[in-house]
Amino acid sequence: MLAPIWILAEAIDNDIFDEKAKVVLIFLLIWAVSALASWVSFQLWWDRRSKLENTSHVDDDFVATPVFSHLIQTFGEWMGTWIGIVGTISALIATLLLGDDANFLLYSIGLDFLSAGFGSIISMPFIGFLIIVFSRFVAEQFRALASIANNTKKS
Repeated sequence: MLAPIWILAEAIDNDIFDEKAKVVLIFLLIWAVSALASWVSFQLWWDRRSKLENTSHVDDDFVATPVFSHLIQTFGEWMGTWIGIVGTISALIATLLLGDDANFLLYSIGLDFLSAGFGSIISMPFIGFLIIVFSRFVAEQFRALASIANNTKKS
């Protein structure tokens, strides 16, 4: 939920509101997208918070590993979703409406990990997806290890 505030602070620090009206309007569109993505991210963390209680049972010896696994999975889902939404839509808006000035705008508002262009428009959803899949894979490996360890002692 703090990302839009950080983006706004970066934009103000870089005097984005002294630019042409077109640039300011596009900044506000990108800022609205980041605010929406941050709200979706907040909802994801809030929903996953309630599922944390189901990660381990009372008689388990290994309880920290499933909790850590849950954190890795949630973090990856959050990051992949945020990059997929903000990266794709910001690159799309900036590229289509600003052309050559798009990279300047993205740099000015603190999204310098993005680059404008059709390559970013295509790659950002895939990068977000890969982050989600990789974090789930790592989390499942930790959960499997903890499950094997907890079930081995019971046998």
